Amino acid sequence: MKIKLIAIGKTDNSALQALIDDYMKRLSFYIKFELEIIADIKNVKNLSEAQQKEKEGELILSKISSIDHLILLDEKGKSFSSVSFSEELQKKMNAGIKTLVFVIGGPYGFSDQVYAKANGKIALSQMTFSHQMVRLFFIEQVYRGFTILKNEPYHHQ
Repeated sequence: MKIKLIAIGKTDNSALQALIDDYMKRLSFYIKFELEIIADIKNVKNLSEAQQKEKEGELILSKISSIDHLILLDEKGKSFSSVSFSEELQKKMNAGIKTLVFVIGGPYGFSDQVYAKANGKIALSQMTFSHQMVRLFFIEQVYRGFTILKNEPYHHQ
């Protein structure tokens, strides 16, 4: 299985980017992982919230194949503990999914078309985090999940 994280807009904080790069490197020992960045939409000041979600949705859907298993990172999604998230990753691997795609949406969330295509939604927290920080938190949780599955000493109960 391959895991792909799609996010809108580049990370402009070099300290955060260094941590993201570190966890992506660590994760590469367990699974093929890819972070795909969709460039910020230009002239968003001239767009309504709905128009911005539509444009972002089109870009997101253009990065997803018909056989990808799509999970949205959404505040209304299912919450997991780190252990239960690792179990969910194992279930996805056991199900024979080739590419598991997670998406961090734009500032207003996802378009209806993206929601319609999704196979599920997960929430990292009930709190709101910057989209740049969510990338780090999510990649760290995927890494933590694999260390749990391998019974390695990174995670403590």
